[in-house]
Amino acid sequence: MNISGQDFIHGMSAVGAGIAMIAGVGPGVGQGIAAGLGANAVGRNPGARGTIMSTMILGQAVAETTGIYGFVVALILMFVKPFG
Repeated sequence: MNISGQDFIHGMSAVGAGIAMIAGVGPGVGQGIAAGLGANAVGRNPGARGTIMSTMILGQAVAETTGIYGFVVALILMFVKPFG
C-alpha cells in the first residue's frame, strides 16, 4: 500500500473535520439546559416571561456561535484543499 502525501493530507483533513464537529455537542447541551431553566423560571414567575425569554434567546444565540464556528472549520477542512 503506497499512500502519497496528498492522500495523507486529505485523510487528515477528514479526521480534523470530524473532530471539529464535536464542537456542536457543547452548544446543544447548553441550549437544552438554558431552555429548561427558562421554562422553569417562567413557571415560577409568569409576569416576567418577556424578560426571561429574551435573555434566554440572546444567551442561546451566543452559545450557538461556537457550534457554527466548528461547522465552518469542518467545511473548510473538507472542501478547501490548499495543497491540491
